[in-house]
Amino acid sequence: MLVAGGAAMRYTRRMASDTSEKPNLEPSWLAVLGDEFQQPYMQQLKAFLVSERAEHRVFPPGRDMFNAFWYTPFHTVRVVILGQDPYHGPGQAHGLCFSVKRGVPPPPSLVNIFQELNQSLGVPRPAHGELTSWARQGVLLLNTVLSVRAHQANSHRGQGWERLTDRVITALNDEREGIVFVLWGAPAGRKAGMIDGRRHLILQAPHPSPLSAHRGFFGCGHFARINAHLKARGEAPIEWALPD
Repeated sequence: MLVAGGAAMRYTRRMASDTSEKPNLEPSWLAVLGDEFQQPYMQQLKAFLVSERAEHRVFPPGRDMFNAFWYTPFHTVRVVILGQDPYHGPGQAHGLCFSVKRGVPPPPSLVNIFQELNQSLGVPRPAHGELTSWARQGVLLLNTVLSVRAHQANSHRGQGWERLTDRVITALNDEREGIVFVLWGAPAGRKAGMIDGRRHLILQAPHPSPLSAHRGFFGCGHFARINAHLKARGEAPIEWALPD
């Protein structure tokens, strides 16, 4: 993965100045996305990140920015849960949408996700909010924007990440079959037009944020529907209960 601290800054600066270098991305994803990193918009994004890190604290740390891809290689993706941008509080974001590291209190949206899991499948609320066990089972926990300035939600929107993550969605749609795309909230819902509903299952609901969860996220039954779809395809269901 990307190296931390000063080394991460040096890596980002090198990437901004050297258009021939590709990121240290999981090999199957690098095969799919590698050419994107040579595009002008990615060079502009790299330069933006260098500037941001020079003046502000940016989350997640560089070593964690591409964690969604490392935990869930391209050929293992069975479910995509699409988030917006990373948590912007210290110690929260680690490259998987909605997930926080052990020891960090689950944010309200994640608490509501656990509540829906409990109501629909009887899964007890876990003692932590780290969702890496989901990712290892083929759940791609992808934010549409992969970085954020500390304490400023959506501060890295419109800088180029969306084009890269749209490429992720397009590649999965075109090259894989039977994936479940879980789109919570209006921004994620707008990605439905990129997905072939004849070949994949699209699940949409309001965002699990406390501002909208009561408008249809609670009771959506998405976790049960995901497992029913996987079983119908002869695949193992997702074990949603998190390990202690």
